[in-house]
Amino acid sequence: MLRVLFFARLREQLGCEALDLKWAPEVNCVAALRAVLAQRGEPWQQALADDNLVAAVNQVVADAATPISSGDEVAFFPPVTGG
Repeated sequence: MLRVLFFARLREQLGCEALDLKWAPEVNCVAALRAVLAQRGEPWQQALADDNLVAAVNQVVADAATPISSGDEVAFFPPVTGG
């Protein structure tokens, strides 16, 4: 199982704050998970196509190639700016 979390504007766009997904071996990295989620149609495809989205795996910032496996928590959120 994967726990997928969505934050800020992304959560609002999708109307979803979290999903529990059955993990499959072919969903072995952040990029693969994004592709699977985008297949859910609109608004998922549009929201997840944003190149500026930040991902975290188990609360550590990740890139597209970061591996994921069963039991992981993956979060997606827009970039955060600070002052």
